[in-house]
Amino acid sequence: MSRLVGWHPPPLPARVALVGRYTTLEPLADAHAPEPHAALAEDDAVWRYLPTGPHSPESYAGWVEAARLTWDPLHYAVRMRDGRLGGTLSLMRIDPRAGSIETGWLTFAPRLQRTIEATEAVYLLMRWAFEAGYRRFEWKCNAANAASRAAAGRFGLSYEGIFRQATVVKGENRDTAWFAAIDAEWPALRDAFDRWLAPDNFDADGRQRTSLRSLTAPLLAARDPG
Repeated sequence: MSRLVGWHPPPLPARVALVGRYTTLEPLADAHAPEPHAALAEDDAVWRYLPTGPHSPESYAGWVEAARLTWDPLHYAVRMRDGRLGGTLSLMRIDPRAGSIETGWLTFAPRLQRTIEATEAVYLLMRWAFEAGYRRFEWKCNAANAASRAAAGRFGLSYEGIFRQATVVKGENRDTAWFAAIDAEWPALRDAFDRWLAPDNFDADGRQRTSLRSLTAPLLAARDPG
């Protein structure tokens, strides 16, 4: 065991917007419901691993009405650089006493998936957490969700194992895969994200010159060289 020197529990996140270069995370509000629902309705597969959905317009509005009031999860709507809303995500399992926080409920419509804004949305939450003083940033997903597991690795989060039969979702067993980054790793991760998000990393058509995975893979390898 090692004693923490000079560390104090960080604050709870406030219900304020987080602004990036390409993306703004807006605290979820009733007014956000119609546009994300229409975008999410383009592909019901978005809901495959989530506890709710697919939704009708009415049931989605009801979900937003309830979700906008919770503090854990604290939900955000993702405003893209063209002004459209592309989905939602949250901070959750917020434990200041342990300095631990998780991102979850990533519900990204096709228009947001695999975009600069999608990556920056996660980065904005990670940046807020570590700059606020959190020691650990977690990502958990259904172990069968290969896309989510790949995304966690691309974001530079270390794989920590499987919790077997962790829960039941929509009547199905869920084994949960755990990923995380800790505060000692944040400076290198921040530099990787900043390099990737820099305007000169993208050509005139928006194609990346250097991939985020190529920047984070050496960091992961250095943590677990075996």
